[in-house]
Amino acid sequence: MMKKLLLALSMPFWLTACSDNEVGDVSLGLFTTEDIKLNSMVDPIVTGVTCHVASVEADLSLSDPSDSSISCRQTGEISKQMIAQIDKSKSGEIVFKKSKSVFFKTMKIRRVYDPQSQTLMYLSYSTKETSGSFKHSLSTVPLWNTAAFQAPKQNLSGN
Repeated sequence: MMKKLLLALSMPFWLTACSDNEVGDVSLGLFTTEDIKLNSMVDPIVTGVTCHVASVEADLSLSDPSDSSISCRQTGEISKQMIAQIDKSKSGEIVFKKSKSVFFKTMKIRRVYDPQSQTLMYLSYSTKETSGSFKHSLSTVPLWNTAAFQAPKQNLSGN
């Protein structure tokens, strides 16, 4: 009886896990409810960047594992206007988030700008500790050879 109640209560959360940006689904085997879901996400401000995220999702389960990996690449134009609009604080800004369980675990992707190397960093992380650590993954997109790249200013005194 308790299992049926938990199953019924978790059904709405299955629907939120379905996504129109899913580009792949790899089964982890016949006797498991876990799959690796592959999602494609375009940065909402820097639209010339696409991130692909692989994460384990457990169908028919109340919680999903925290492991994920991320890879981001330049897939279109990146302009100075786009970079001017982003949050340039050290903590950056959340560009994507997805609920991973009914127990308030969320996977977030945060964009952080490194002005020194003129690189966009995309950090994927889980908001709940798992097995003694917070799971995270990092990918970078350099602005070199884009319209957003700013050449370093030369010191005219030679120093």
